[in-house]
Amino acid sequence: MKISESILYAGVNDHQIDLFEGQFEVPLGMAYNSYVILDEKTAVMDTADVNFTEEWLGNVKAALGDRKPDYLVVHHMEPDHSASILRFLEEYPETTVVGNAKTFTFFSQFYGALPEMKQLTVKNGDTLELGSHTLNFVLAPMVHWPEVMMSYESSEGVLFSADAFGKFGANDVEDPEGWSCEARRYYFGIVGKYGMQVQNVLKKAKTLDIRTICPLHGPVLDEDIAYYLNIYDTWSSYQPETEGIFVAYTSVYGHTKEAALLLADLLREKGCPKVAVADLAREDEYESVEDAFRYGTLVLATTTYNGEVFPVMHQFIHHLTSRGYQNRKIAFVENGSWAPTAAKCMKALLEGGKNLTFAEHTVTIRSAMTDSDRAAIAALADELTEKYRA
Repeated sequence: MKISESILYAGVNDHQIDLFEGQFEVPLGMAYNSYVILDEKTAVMDTADVNFTEEWLGNVKAALGDRKPDYLVVHHMEPDHSASILRFLEEYPETTVVGNAKTFTFFSQFYGALPEMKQLTVKNGDTLELGSHTLNFVLAPMVHWPEVMMSYESSEGVLFSADAFGKFGANDVEDPEGWSCEARRYYFGIVGKYGMQVQNVLKKAKTLDIRTICPLHGPVLDEDIAYYLNIYDTWSSYQPETEGIFVAYTSVYGHTKEAALLLADLLREKGCPKVAVADLAREDEYESVEDAFRYGTLVLATTTYNGEVFPVMHQFIHHLTSRGYQNRKIAFVENGSWAPTAAKCMKALLEGGKNLTFAEHTVTIRSAMTDSDRAAIAALADELTEKYRA
């Protein structure tokens, strides 16, 4: 695949993988992207996962033709992008490996002592001339590892963005939900904690004439670049993306589920434009994390368990707080047959979050729902949809 006449795609698609990073379900597989720039000097941009070394190396050779690579640029040292470096150097020992100081520190941690290889250590703002193409290096620490850097090729306006702007899914499979859904799950699952660092990089990106984004995962983005920059700005500033309410629940015997579904129905009836609902124990936890960050209001409905919060709900809240959850309104529905404390415990787990507001109404159910519980749920629905009925 050609990005342009001078920039070729050399990545691979992984349909063997079941869990990315050992935790994220990837039913559409995964792509490990790599690129080759052909100029007076040639540059290979990143490698691939160890399970695809030979396939990737074959793609690189096909892109190079009878030429030898002058540079191997390492934007990110996670093994799904760096594990083929040593094999590449066996094939092309005269190549200069380009990275920053932390790149080479991580190299030795993953792959042992640095081999006898040519190295070029770059700093933020450094450039590398290839001929008519110039790589401008932008260090992006903690997006989402400390050694991450990006490079901007100025003659064609191409940003090699490392893991930023990536998504789950192989590139040879059409995603029925388009780009944003799996890109959002990828962002909040992996990068979400580092919003401030992403904001810093976006400030630099806005000064560049970006016409194409080449991430390390997912498709090359070459249309409507402003959309991708703006959506990353929304995500990394922790602002709601979609007007609506997310109802996340756990239920032991079905009574809390009944309450959550009743609330969802009432929210729709009362004008909420979008209501998403998830059974946290049965649905992909990172789909739920994605929805919690997507919408401006979150309802947490769960049972009291051992005097605290039901374990799945406790874990879900931890996923949110560890990713900097903020700028949201949160409501609680609790159930407890003799000593309901779930709402109090959930609020305590969330209190460190920035700019979180809590609904005035909290619904407390004791075992099965009663008419008074249904009235309390209706009152909560009224509160949460007031702005839609104004």
